[in-house]
Amino acid sequence: MINTYQHLDLHGMPLKHKGTALPAGKAVCVGRNYLDHIHELGNQISERPVLFMKPATAFAHMHQPVSIPEGKGECHNELELAFLIGEPLFKAERSECAQAIAGIGLAFDLTLRDLQNELKAGGLPWELAKSFDGSCPISGFMPLEYQEQYFTFSLKVNGQLRQSGDSRLMLNPVLDLLSHMSHSFTLMPGDVVLTGTPKGVAPLKVNDLIDIELHEHFSIKTQVAR
Repeated sequence: MINTYQHLDLHGMPLKHKGTALPAGKAVCVGRNYLDHIHELGNQISERPVLFMKPATAFAHMHQPVSIPEGKGECHNELELAFLIGEPLFKAERSECAQAIAGIGLAFDLTLRDLQNELKAGGLPWELAKSFDGSCPISGFMPLEYQEQYFTFSLKVNGQLRQSGDSRLMLNPVLDLLSHMSHSFTLMPGDVVLTGTPKGVAPLKVNDLIDIELHEHFSIKTQVAR
């Protein structure tokens, strides 16, 4: 396993210091992209990708303790593959999307589940449950020439396997997602696309020990804090 890797800045150039590379753009997130997660939350399969966004203030270093809000109900882990965009994408074809991927990493789509359930019951958008400050802890990015290779990843909490993901099980593959997004809004250098979470979402608690791994590439150990 490779435990050291380069972080990328917005132009795809390596940064000197590990832990300093945070994107400056938005996070575009995909919901309901793994069938097992759809089933565990009792949701319906969507005919087209379910998209929502997190602002730049949602980004936080995954190498630092993962901070969860206080007094806002359960905050659930949702570990996802994250792709850093290196070139603008507007009404792009799949081949253009492949060339625009600058790197791959892992990210949490932290979710205030009680609030999300309340919003969903009222037919309201999810952003209040998804887009709070620090809601997207993210690793650095491993440089990547994307050729539709597959990736597997996992999350352990206090030594117990909680989530295990495989990009081959995505209902909407990466290049299809990027092309679909680009026909609705422009993806810019520094934007990050989160590609959905597998089953195993559950509450995080203060002092939980977190082990995150992009198999055969890198791993991160951290913990949960306020």
